[in-house]
Amino acid sequence: MTRFRGWYWLLLVAALLGIAAIAVARGAVSVPLAAVFAALRGRGDPTALAIVRDLRLPRVMLGALVGAGLGASGAALQGSLRNPLAEPYLLGVSGGAAVGAVIAFALGFTSDVLVTLAAFAGSVGAVSVALAVSRVGARGARADLRALLIAGVIVGAFANATIMVALASAEPNTVRGALFWMMGSAADANWQRVGWLALSILAAGGALVYWAREIDVLSLGEETAASLGIDAEKSGRRVFLIAALLAAATVAAAGLIGFVGLVVPHIARRLGLRAHRPLIVASGLVGATLVVAADLAARTVAAPTELPLGAITALLGVPFFLVQLRRSA
Repeated sequence: MTRFRGWYWLLLVAALLGIAAIAVARGAVSVPLAAVFAALRGRGDPTALAIVRDLRLPRVMLGALVGAGLGASGAALQGSLRNPLAEPYLLGVSGGAAVGAVIAFALGFTSDVLVTLAAFAGSVGAVSVALAVSRVGARGARADLRALLIAGVIVGAFANATIMVALASAEPNTVRGALFWMMGSAADANWQRVGWLALSILAAGGALVYWAREIDVLSLGEETAASLGIDAEKSGRRVFLIAALLAAATVAAAGLIGFVGLVVPHIARRLGLRAHRPLIVASGLVGATLVVAADLAARTVAAPTELPLGAITALLGVPFFLVQLRRSA
Protein backbone atom coordinates (compact mmCIF):
# COMPACT_ATOMS: atom_id res chain seq x y z
CA MET A 1 0.00 0.00 0.00
CA THR A 2 1.34 3.41 -0.98
CA ARG A 3 2.03 5.72 1.93
CA PHE A 4 1.11 9.38 1.48
CA ARG A 5 4.02 11.68 2.29
CA GLY A 6 3.84 15.32 3.26
CA TRP A 7 5.77 16.54 0.23
CA TYR A 8 3.05 15.10 -2.01
CA TRP A 9 1.01 18.23 -1.18
CA LEU A 10 3.74 20.36 -2.69
CA LEU A 11 3.75 18.12 -5.75
CA LEU A 12 -0.02 18.48 -6.21
CA VAL A 13 0.11 22.27 -5.87
CA ALA A 14 3.13 22.52 -8.17
CA ALA A 15 1.38 20.40 -10.83
CA LEU A 16 -1.69 22.63 -10.70
CA LEU A 17 0.35 25.86 -10.92
CA GLY A 18 2.49 24.47 -13.75
CA ILE A 19 -0.51 23.38 -15.86
CA ALA A 20 -2.25 26.69 -15.11
CA ALA A 21 0.78 28.70 -16.29
CA ILE A 22 0.96 26.72 -19.53
CA ALA A 23 -2.81 27.11 -20.04
CA VAL A 24 -2.55 30.89 -19.66
CA ALA A 25 0.36 31.05 -22.08
CA ARG A 26 -0.98 28.75 -24.80
CA GLY A 27 -3.86 29.47 -27.16
CA ALA A 28 -4.70 31.01 -30.52
CA VAL A 29 -2.10 33.65 -29.67
CA SER A 30 0.77 32.29 -27.63
CA VAL A 31 2.20 34.47 -24.88
CA PRO A 32 5.73 33.78 -23.55
CA LEU A 33 5.80 32.72 -19.92
CA ALA A 34 7.92 35.74 -19.05
CA ALA A 35 5.22 37.98 -20.53
CA VAL A 36 2.56 36.03 -18.59
CA PHE A 37 4.30 36.65 -15.27
CA ALA A 38 4.82 40.31 -16.19
CA ALA A 39 1.12 40.66 -17.06
CA LEU A 40 0.14 39.13 -13.71
CA ARG A 41 2.08 41.99 -12.09
CA GLY A 42 0.29 44.52 -14.31
CA ARG A 43 3.25 45.15 -16.58
CA GLY A 44 4.09 44.55 -20.21
CA ASP A 45 2.42 44.93 -23.58
CA PRO A 46 -1.26 46.04 -23.44
CA THR A 47 -2.29 43.21 -25.77
CA ALA A 48 -0.61 40.62 -23.57
CA LEU A 49 -2.20 42.21 -20.51
CA ALA A 50 -5.67 41.93 -22.07
CA ILE A 51 -5.15 38.33 -23.18
CA VAL A 52 -3.76 37.16 -19.87
CA ARG A 53 -5.83 39.10 -17.34
CA ASP A 54 -9.16 39.46 -19.13
CA LEU A 55 -9.42 36.29 -21.21
CA ARG A 56 -7.26 33.38 -20.17
CA LEU A 57 -6.74 33.86 -16.44
CA PRO A 58 -10.49 33.91 -15.63
CA ARG A 59 -10.96 30.86 -17.83
CA VAL A 60 -8.15 28.93 -16.16
CA MET A 61 -9.40 29.86 -12.69
CA LEU A 62 -12.96 28.85 -13.60
CA GLY A 63 -11.72 25.50 -14.90
CA ALA A 64 -9.69 24.94 -11.74
CA LEU A 65 -12.69 25.73 -9.54
CA VAL A 66 -14.97 23.45 -11.56
CA GLY A 67 -12.48 20.60 -11.26
CA ALA A 68 -12.03 21.21 -7.54
CA GLY A 69 -15.78 21.17 -6.94
CA LEU A 70 -16.37 18.02 -8.98
CA GLY A 71 -13.40 16.23 -7.39
CA ALA A 72 -14.51 17.03 -3.84
CA SER A 73 -18.10 16.09 -4.65
CA GLY A 74 -17.05 12.76 -6.16
CA ALA A 75 -14.84 11.88 -3.20
CA ALA A 76 -17.67 12.60 -0.75
CA LEU A 77 -20.24 10.62 -2.75
CA GLN A 78 -17.97 7.61 -3.17
CA GLY A 79 -17.26 7.53 0.54
CA SER A 80 -20.80 8.05 1.80
CA LEU A 81 -22.30 5.57 -0.70
CA ARG A 82 -19.42 3.09 -0.33
CA ASN A 83 -19.38 2.96 -4.11
CA PRO A 84 -16.16 3.54 -6.12
CA LEU A 85 -18.27 4.32 -9.21
CA ALA A 86 -20.33 7.12 -7.68
CA GLU A 87 -19.92 10.65 -9.02
CA PRO A 88 -22.27 13.58 -9.78
CA TYR A 89 -22.55 12.93 -13.51
CA LEU A 90 -23.29 9.21 -13.29
CA LEU A 91 -25.80 9.64 -10.44
CA GLY A 92 -27.81 12.15 -12.47
CA VAL A 93 -26.93 15.04 -10.15
CA SER A 94 -25.27 17.04 -12.91
CA GLY A 95 -28.11 16.28 -15.33
CA GLY A 96 -30.70 17.51 -12.85
CA ALA A 97 -28.63 20.63 -12.24
CA ALA A 98 -28.53 21.23 -15.99
CA VAL A 99 -32.33 21.01 -16.18
CA GLY A 100 -32.68 23.60 -13.42
CA ALA A 101 -30.16 25.92 -15.07
CA VAL A 102 -31.74 25.64 -18.53
CA ILE A 103 -35.20 26.34 -17.11
CA ALA A 104 -33.79 29.41 -15.35
CA PHE A 105 -32.27 30.62 -18.62
CA ALA A 106 -35.54 29.94 -20.48
CA LEU A 107 -37.41 32.05 -17.94
CA GLY A 108 -35.00 34.92 -18.50
CA PHE A 109 -32.91 34.64 -15.33
CA THR A 110 -29.27 35.47 -16.04
CA SER A 111 -27.94 36.10 -12.53
CA ASP A 112 -25.31 33.54 -11.51
CA VAL A 113 -26.92 33.33 -8.06
CA LEU A 114 -30.39 32.53 -9.40
CA VAL A 115 -29.04 30.07 -11.97
CA THR A 116 -27.02 28.31 -9.28
CA LEU A 117 -30.06 28.08 -7.02
CA ALA A 118 -32.16 26.69 -9.88
CA ALA A 119 -29.41 24.19 -10.70
CA PHE A 120 -29.21 23.18 -7.03
CA ALA A 121 -32.96 22.56 -6.93
CA GLY A 122 -32.70 20.42 -10.07
CA SER A 123 -29.76 18.42 -8.69
CA VAL A 124 -31.55 17.74 -5.38
CA GLY A 125 -34.60 16.55 -7.29
CA ALA A 126 -32.46 14.32 -9.50
CA VAL A 127 -30.59 12.65 -6.65
CA SER A 128 -33.85 12.15 -4.74
CA VAL A 129 -35.43 10.41 -7.73
CA ALA A 130 -32.32 8.28 -8.33
CA LEU A 131 -32.23 7.14 -4.71
CA ALA A 132 -35.97 6.39 -4.69
CA VAL A 133 -35.80 4.40 -7.93
CA SER A 134 -32.76 2.41 -6.79
CA ARG A 135 -34.43 1.52 -3.48
CA VAL A 136 -37.50 0.26 -5.30
CA GLY A 137 -35.33 -1.77 -7.61
CA ALA A 138 -33.40 -3.22 -4.67
CA ARG A 139 -36.60 -3.84 -2.66
CA GLY A 140 -34.94 -2.52 0.43
CA ALA A 141 -34.49 0.54 2.56
CA ARG A 142 -30.99 1.24 1.24
CA ALA A 143 -30.16 1.80 -2.39
CA ASP A 144 -28.37 -1.07 -4.12
CA LEU A 145 -25.11 0.13 -5.63
CA ARG A 146 -25.73 -1.23 -9.13
CA ALA A 147 -29.35 -0.12 -9.06
CA LEU A 148 -28.20 3.35 -8.02
CA LEU A 149 -25.93 3.68 -11.04
CA ILE A 150 -28.67 2.48 -13.39
CA ALA A 151 -31.12 4.89 -11.79
CA GLY A 152 -28.62 7.71 -12.22
CA VAL A 153 -28.23 6.93 -15.92
CA ILE A 154 -32.01 6.89 -16.34
CA VAL A 155 -32.40 10.20 -14.51
CA GLY A 156 -29.62 11.70 -16.63
CA ALA A 157 -31.32 10.56 -19.84
CA PHE A 158 -34.65 12.00 -18.65
CA ALA A 159 -32.89 15.26 -17.82
CA ASN A 160 -31.45 15.49 -21.34
CA ALA A 161 -34.91 14.85 -22.82
CA THR A 162 -36.37 17.56 -20.59
CA ILE A 163 -33.74 20.03 -21.78
CA MET A 164 -34.51 19.22 -25.42
CA VAL A 165 -38.20 19.88 -24.83
CA ALA A 166 -37.41 23.15 -23.03
CA LEU A 167 -35.30 24.28 -26.00
CA ALA A 168 -37.75 23.15 -28.68
CA SER A 169 -39.25 26.62 -29.14
CA ALA A 170 -36.07 28.60 -28.53
CA GLU A 171 -34.22 30.64 -31.13
CA PRO A 172 -31.62 28.72 -33.21
CA ASN A 173 -28.73 30.71 -31.75
CA THR A 174 -29.98 30.01 -28.25
CA VAL A 175 -30.26 26.30 -29.01
CA ARG A 176 -26.72 26.13 -30.39
CA GLY A 177 -25.36 27.97 -27.38
CA ALA A 178 -27.29 25.77 -24.96
CA LEU A 179 -26.13 22.57 -26.65
CA PHE A 180 -22.51 23.68 -26.47
CA TRP A 181 -23.06 24.64 -22.82
CA MET A 182 -24.54 21.18 -22.14
CA MET A 183 -21.32 19.64 -23.44
CA GLY A 184 -19.27 21.74 -21.04
CA SER A 185 -17.28 24.87 -21.72
CA ALA A 186 -15.29 27.47 -19.82
CA ALA A 187 -15.30 29.88 -22.77
CA ASP A 188 -17.72 32.32 -21.13
CA ALA A 189 -15.60 32.74 -18.01
CA ASN A 190 -15.54 36.14 -16.36
CA TRP A 191 -14.42 37.41 -13.00
CA GLN A 192 -17.97 37.67 -11.63
CA ARG A 193 -18.67 34.02 -12.45
CA VAL A 194 -15.32 33.01 -10.99
CA GLY A 195 -16.15 34.89 -7.80
CA TRP A 196 -19.57 33.27 -7.31
CA LEU A 197 -18.20 29.80 -8.03
CA ALA A 198 -15.31 30.36 -5.62
CA LEU A 199 -17.74 31.35 -2.85
CA SER A 200 -19.92 28.30 -3.54
CA ILE A 201 -16.97 25.91 -3.48
CA LEU A 202 -15.46 27.45 -0.36
CA ALA A 203 -18.79 27.13 1.47
CA ALA A 204 -19.82 23.66 0.27
CA GLY A 205 -16.30 22.24 0.06
CA GLY A 206 -15.51 23.57 3.52
CA ALA A 207 -18.66 21.89 4.83
CA LEU A 208 -17.57 18.56 3.35
CA VAL A 209 -14.16 18.91 4.96
CA TYR A 210 -15.83 19.80 8.27
CA TRP A 211 -18.05 16.68 8.17
CA ALA A 212 -15.38 14.45 6.67
CA ARG A 213 -15.13 12.36 9.85
CA GLU A 214 -18.78 11.39 9.42
CA ILE A 215 -18.04 10.34 5.83
CA ASP A 216 -15.25 8.13 7.22
CA VAL A 217 -17.81 6.43 9.45
CA LEU A 218 -20.42 6.17 6.67
CA SER A 219 -17.87 4.44 4.47
CA LEU A 220 -17.69 1.64 7.06
CA GLY A 221 -21.41 0.83 6.75
CA GLU A 222 -24.68 1.70 8.45
CA GLU A 223 -24.30 -0.76 11.32
CA THR A 224 -20.85 0.52 12.22
CA ALA A 225 -22.09 4.11 11.97
CA ALA A 226 -24.98 3.34 14.33
CA SER A 227 -22.65 1.65 16.83
CA LEU A 228 -20.51 4.81 16.83
CA GLY A 229 -23.50 7.05 17.44
CA ILE A 230 -23.85 8.42 13.90
CA ASP A 231 -27.29 8.75 12.32
CA ALA A 232 -26.43 7.26 8.92
CA GLU A 233 -29.57 8.48 7.19
CA LYS A 234 -29.24 12.06 8.42
CA SER A 235 -25.50 12.23 7.75
CA GLY A 236 -25.88 10.64 4.32
CA ARG A 237 -28.64 13.07 3.36
CA ARG A 238 -26.45 15.98 4.43
CA VAL A 239 -23.55 14.76 2.32
CA PHE A 240 -25.85 14.27 -0.68
CA LEU A 241 -27.17 17.82 -0.42
CA ILE A 242 -23.73 19.39 -0.08
CA ALA A 243 -22.37 17.31 -2.97
CA ALA A 244 -25.41 18.33 -5.03
CA LEU A 245 -24.71 22.00 -4.28
CA LEU A 246 -21.12 21.60 -5.45
CA ALA A 247 -22.23 19.90 -8.67
CA ALA A 248 -24.95 22.49 -9.25
CA ALA A 249 -22.49 25.35 -8.88
CA THR A 250 -20.12 23.81 -11.44
CA VAL A 251 -22.94 23.11 -13.89
CA ALA A 252 -24.24 26.67 -13.59
CA ALA A 253 -20.72 27.99 -14.25
CA ALA A 254 -19.47 25.72 -17.04
CA GLY A 255 -22.16 23.26 -18.08
CA LEU A 256 -22.01 19.46 -17.96
CA ILE A 257 -18.51 18.12 -17.38
CA GLY A 258 -18.62 14.44 -16.57
CA PHE A 259 -16.38 11.77 -15.06
CA VAL A 260 -14.06 14.17 -13.22
CA GLY A 261 -15.64 13.22 -9.91
CA LEU A 262 -15.18 9.55 -10.79
CA VAL A 263 -11.52 9.62 -11.77
CA VAL A 264 -9.79 11.99 -9.38
CA PRO A 265 -10.73 10.36 -6.01
CA HIS A 266 -9.12 7.14 -7.28
CA ILE A 267 -5.96 9.05 -8.16
CA ALA A 268 -5.92 10.57 -4.67
CA ARG A 269 -6.35 7.13 -3.09
CA ARG A 270 -3.48 5.80 -5.20
CA LEU A 271 -1.31 8.41 -3.47
CA GLY A 272 -2.06 6.66 -0.18
CA LEU A 273 -4.94 8.74 1.20
CA ARG A 274 -7.77 6.97 3.01
CA ALA A 275 -9.22 9.45 5.53
CA HIS A 276 -11.76 11.65 3.76
CA ARG A 277 -10.60 15.02 5.07
CA PRO A 278 -7.25 14.96 3.21
CA LEU A 279 -8.84 12.87 0.44
CA ILE A 280 -11.42 15.57 -0.34
CA VAL A 281 -8.73 18.27 -0.40
CA ALA A 282 -6.42 16.21 -2.60
CA SER A 283 -9.31 15.31 -4.94
CA GLY A 284 -10.01 19.02 -5.30
CA LEU A 285 -6.40 19.72 -6.29
CA VAL A 286 -6.23 16.78 -8.72
CA GLY A 287 -9.62 17.70 -10.18
CA ALA A 288 -8.53 21.29 -10.69
CA THR A 289 -5.38 20.16 -12.51
CA LEU A 290 -7.32 17.68 -14.67
CA VAL A 291 -9.96 20.18 -15.83
CA VAL A 292 -7.42 22.93 -16.56
CA ALA A 293 -5.41 20.43 -18.64
CA ALA A 294 -8.57 19.21 -20.40
CA ASP A 295 -9.62 22.77 -21.20
CA LEU A 296 -6.15 23.47 -22.59
CA ALA A 297 -6.51 20.42 -24.82
CA ALA A 298 -9.99 21.53 -25.89
CA ARG A 299 -8.57 24.88 -27.03
CA THR A 300 -5.42 23.65 -28.76
CA VAL A 301 -5.85 20.11 -30.11
CA ALA A 302 -8.03 21.13 -33.08
CA ALA A 303 -7.25 24.87 -33.14
CA PRO A 304 -8.76 27.17 -34.25
CA THR A 305 -11.82 24.99 -33.58
CA GLU A 306 -12.61 24.61 -29.89
CA LEU A 307 -13.73 21.19 -28.69
CA PRO A 308 -16.33 20.77 -25.92
CA LEU A 309 -14.67 20.44 -22.54
CA GLY A 310 -17.13 17.75 -21.48
CA ALA A 311 -16.16 15.65 -24.49
CA ILE A 312 -12.49 15.73 -23.50
CA THR A 313 -13.20 14.61 -19.93
CA ALA A 314 -15.54 11.90 -21.23
CA LEU A 315 -12.82 10.52 -23.51
CA LEU A 316 -10.65 10.14 -20.41
CA GLY A 317 -13.39 9.05 -18.02
CA VAL A 318 -15.35 6.44 -19.97
CA PRO A 319 -12.47 3.93 -20.31
CA PHE A 320 -11.65 4.48 -16.64
CA PHE A 321 -15.29 3.83 -15.72
CA LEU A 322 -15.33 0.59 -17.69
CA VAL A 323 -12.16 -0.63 -15.96
CA GLN A 324 -13.57 0.20 -12.53
CA LEU A 325 -16.90 -1.44 -13.41
CA ARG A 326 -15.10 -4.63 -14.39
CA ARG A 327 -13.16 -4.61 -11.10
CA SER A 328 -16.38 -4.13 -9.15
CA ALA A 329 -18.15 -6.98 -10.94
